[in-house]
Amino acid sequence: MSLAHRVLDVNDNLPIKTDAPVHSGKVRSVYWLSESDSARLIESRGYNVAANTPLAIMVISDRLSAFDCIWTAENDLRGVPGKGAALNAISNHWFERFKEEGLADSHILEVPHPFVWIVQKASPIRVEAIARNYITGSMWRAYAKGEREFCGISLPEGLERDTLLEKLLITPSTKGILRGIPGVPEADDVNVTRGNLIDNFEAFNFRSESDVDQYETLLEQGFRVIESDLAKLDQIFVDTKFEFGYVKDRNGNEKMIYMDEVGTPDSSRIWDGAAYRAGQIVENSKEGFRQKLLSFVPDADVLLNKDRMDERLALAESTVLPAEFFESVSSTYVSTAEKIIGKPLALSDDPLAEIIDVLDSQFALIK
Repeated sequence: MSLAHRVLDVNDNLPIKTDAPVHSGKVRSVYWLSESDSARLIESRGYNVAANTPLAIMVISDRLSAFDCIWTAENDLRGVPGKGAALNAISNHWFERFKEEGLADSHILEVPHPFVWIVQKASPIRVEAIARNYITGSMWRAYAKGEREFCGISLPEGLERDTLLEKLLITPSTKGILRGIPGVPEADDVNVTRGNLIDNFEAFNFRSESDVDQYETLLEQGFRVIESDLAKLDQIFVDTKFEFGYVKDRNGNEKMIYMDEVGTPDSSRIWDGAAYRAGQIVENSKEGFRQKLLSFVPDADVLLNKDRMDERLALAESTVLPAEFFESVSSTYVSTAEKIIGKPLALSDDPLAEIIDVLDSQFALIK
């Protein structure tokens, strides 16, 4: 069986029972179940959610997204072998660790296959919750140009690239385009201050001002759990993005939960500890691929300049990367996942057939 056959690059065409359009993101596709199938699973599987909660099947892919584009490589590789399974396994591990530490639940109700989550519908908080422990990436680039204030936080003079910050910084940005909020540009992914969140908590879909405190607490607590566990593996948790939302349990009580994915090489920077102490940055995250891409393309500004998005999309569409780029990403993701979960990663020979089989035989969700 070819390597390309083991890659799941298209995940929005599965014959899953749904009466709504499939929502396909850069990496995951979401199939919303009918009211009757949602209610049937809630009862038969004993999920701790309100009886009328909409459920969905979330299927991850092996697609590789960077700079808001999807990339392909030689040998007909339209995704990275092992990437989807690695991302799901890492997120599953951290969500379980958060529950063990008494933090909060997640949107995931069950994991029937390494590529699949059964999730509950949540009311999302419209903030990308970003936590930074080191000055690097976009923050360093802005700092090097003279900027000293980020999301209402003032940084001192004299900081050096890739060094530990005095404290964990929470630098939120908008999730989606929010309109009519004073001082917040009507664009996706723009930085906002804590004051913006407090003054306009309803616009960001917080239930109360105090919930801004709760999201910050859960963000820092989750960060510290991952940081501590990774440190035992001699890995440095540099920065990350979390997402939050609200759901109701079977008794109708509303609670804030973790959403999306957490602590993965896609959503976080993870550095090798030994290399860092030796003065080198070895990326165990997607950042390594981003840096290769910046060096590979003729004009790196196309990837960094949001005003050149049309050119960027055309570049990604017309570029076939060296297979080595994808093989390197595969190695990084699989090895990182295996370090974190402490066992070999379950890889599928034919993920599409396996997903259909398990959703049909165990959940009666195939048309």
